[in-house]
Amino acid sequence: MSVSENLLQLRREIPPHVQLIAVSKTKPISDIQEAYDAGQRAFGENYVQEVSDKQQQLPTDIKWHFIGHLQSNKVKYLAPFVDWIHGVESEKLLVEINKQAAKHQRVIRCLLQVHIATEESKFGFDAEEVLAYCKTTDFSQYPNVLICGLMGMASFTEDISQIRNEFRQLKNTFDQLKTLAFQHETTFAELSMGMSGDWKIAVEEGSTMIRVGSAIFGNRNYTTK
Repeated sequence: MSVSENLLQLRREIPPHVQLIAVSKTKPISDIQEAYDAGQRAFGENYVQEVSDKQQQLPTDIKWHFIGHLQSNKVKYLAPFVDWIHGVESEKLLVEINKQAAKHQRVIRCLLQVHIATEESKFGFDAEEVLAYCKTTDFSQYPNVLICGLMGMASFTEDISQIRNEFRQLKNTFDQLKTLAFQHETTFAELSMGMSGDWKIAVEEGSTMIRVGSAIFGNRNYTTK
């Protein structure tokens, strides 16, 4: 099926309260434009240079979500246009996002990344760290960011019960944070978890944002990146 057909099929399956982020990394402008023409507005990218190039060539009403691992020294390239940063894994990174967003008089929505998978290669706070961080941090010192929720990635495994348990763990952490009376409580509403292979489980466990790429655009060819 085409990109637009895949997208429309996926939309029929996703509950209305769940936002679809179309992960377009390594995919050409033509594929993103096709998805845009089919009504998609939120796109996710992993590479700073790639999303910077694409942003200049595509419609200005696209909401760009940066979903990859982000180094502090690269934030300045995203700050002029990115709408969401999903992988805030340290206070150092949050400080830099706030600093660069302020230079452009913008507010960037951020999700705190929590490490829930067994793989050490994945990034993020652990559950105890993120709870302690939110309890002790005065977020009003970062007026150019909005902490809107959490993001996490489950282990790459065929064990559905493990995936479900990891998502459930993240939802539990999310619920605990929502009960805290910290400065961003009114905007703390999003739980970004679930990708092409596990989004249905993620939605069942409480996800409000899913990041889907191959189910829309097909398998990626990283040699063309």
